[in-house]
Amino acid sequence: MGLEEDIAKIAEQERALRLPRLDTRVAWELGTLIKRIAEERGLSLVIDVRRFGQPLFYAALDGTTPDNAEWVRRKSNVVARYHRSSYGVGLNWKSKGQTPEERGHSIAEFAAHGGSFPLYTEGAGVVGSVTVSGLPQRADHELVVEALCALLGRDYQTLKLGPEH
Repeated sequence: MGLEEDIAKIAEQERALRLPRLDTRVAWELGTLIKRIAEERGLSLVIDVRRFGQPLFYAALDGTTPDNAEWVRRKSNVVARYHRSSYGVGLNWKSKGQTPEERGHSIAEFAAHGGSFPLYTEGAGVVGSVTVSGLPQRADHELVVEALCALLGRDYQTLKLGPEH
């Protein structure tokens, strides 16, 4: 799958994976679902589910470091700024030959790498993000998409990205 196909598929994921609401119960369900998947697969992740300005779920699994928490913060800043997945933003910039600095963003504050996904709610739009850090960026992104599919009863096989280009 090429860069443009990935960008189009991520846009499809963002349109398809919308929550009816984001409250503490939904955040807990999503966060614990990702935690359970990570533990079953032996993954070391930091997991963050937030409404913008308000953390709702946070877990740092064994094997993570403070650096993972920083990646979560920087990736979720991209979602808060653009209301798009951090991976989609990064791939879009890459397709245009742009860097975060050229877009006016400090790499100390923004990371357009995979792993943060916008949380859309019906009637309100993007109200938060779900973010993981600990895997290669494409795998971080896909783990979040897989968990959202499971939570929403969507078929992950039809929404997942193809093989990396």
